[in-house]
Amino acid sequence: MRSDLTAHSHDNVLRLASPTPLAGRAKPVRIEEVAARAGVSAITVSRALRKPELVSPKTRDLILKVVEETGYWSNPHASALRSGRSSIVAAFVSNFLSHQFGLAVRACTHVLEGHGYQVMVGQTAYSYSRELTAIQSLRALRPAAVFFTGVIELEDNRQMLRDLNIPIVESWANPPDPLDMLVGFSNTDAGRLAASHLAGQGYRRLAFVGRSGGRGALRLAGFRQRAAELGLQVAEPVLIDWVDGVDDGRTAYRTLMQQSPDVEAVFCANDLLGVGMLTEARRAGRQIPDELGILSFGDNDVSGDLSPNLSTISVDSELIGRRAGELILDRLNGNAAGAVSECLDIHLTCRQSTARGVADIQAGR
Repeated sequence: MRSDLTAHSHDNVLRLASPTPLAGRAKPVRIEEVAARAGVSAITVSRALRKPELVSPKTRDLILKVVEETGYWSNPHASALRSGRSSIVAAFVSNFLSHQFGLAVRACTHVLEGHGYQVMVGQTAYSYSRELTAIQSLRALRPAAVFFTGVIELEDNRQMLRDLNIPIVESWANPPDPLDMLVGFSNTDAGRLAASHLAGQGYRRLAFVGRSGGRGALRLAGFRQRAAELGLQVAEPVLIDWVDGVDDGRTAYRTLMQQSPDVEAVFCANDLLGVGMLTEARRAGRQIPDELGILSFGDNDVSGDLSPNLSTISVDSELIGRRAGELILDRLNGNAAGAVSECLDIHLTCRQSTARGVADIQAGR
């Protein structure tokens, strides 16, 4: 079952002021600035740093002095991009444990490798500080393009990415103001669809388990909004900052039962939490779906193999990655200009963990 919304809702993604003003942070020094201060050409600076034997000692010493004063840092990938030969595309995933992020990066890589590009992968770990470190590394690396399995919230980081003047693809959300190019979906609609489905299966007292920020907060907002429209009760959510594996879902189940033992159904914001929640509930002797319904987001390979198997909301992760790669190629080949924003449909697969046999209802606005 797909979401029945005729138009995708925008996600109210946070736009956060930078902890350090942008003006207080130095922009990367370009080789042309070093050349101008030393009174030589950019080619001479490049030679002095890479093949010093080709430059006179006096000129080389002058260039090295300017390099030290300006903090210029040179590397072969940056030089390759300036001469139009960069073959590196950087991809940053939010969490290496995510099956969906892996599918997206693999699909993106498949598109790009066929055209001579290599994809380097890093992890931001839902951390602003790690995100900042990653972006600072990009200022030195100067890749041909960047793909994020997420959207950039911190305004300083957004501006630094704009300053790179390279193609940027964000994903996994649907903000109204993407940084450059976007292949996403509405997390708000995912939360709404979750509440609608659980209501359609006859559950009245619901709960949410997921991350406290980012996409978790967006899914929770949509979940609460739709539940209120349907007159459902939503218990205090179980919020988690970082998900390491299914054990976090098991812990979340125990926490939820302590806080709200009368909950009838729970929406887990990712599959790791959903799998852990289901296995722990079964271990505790709960009858699923009659005593407790469990719905998760992601639909990884394990979801359909559990007993009972797990109902999920999902998006086509491989399509996200493939479209990201295609948009990057179009921009690098000069075939597209300007911002591009694509929002994909979400889908709900009803399995045993919520299938009470009650007729489902429409998601609605």
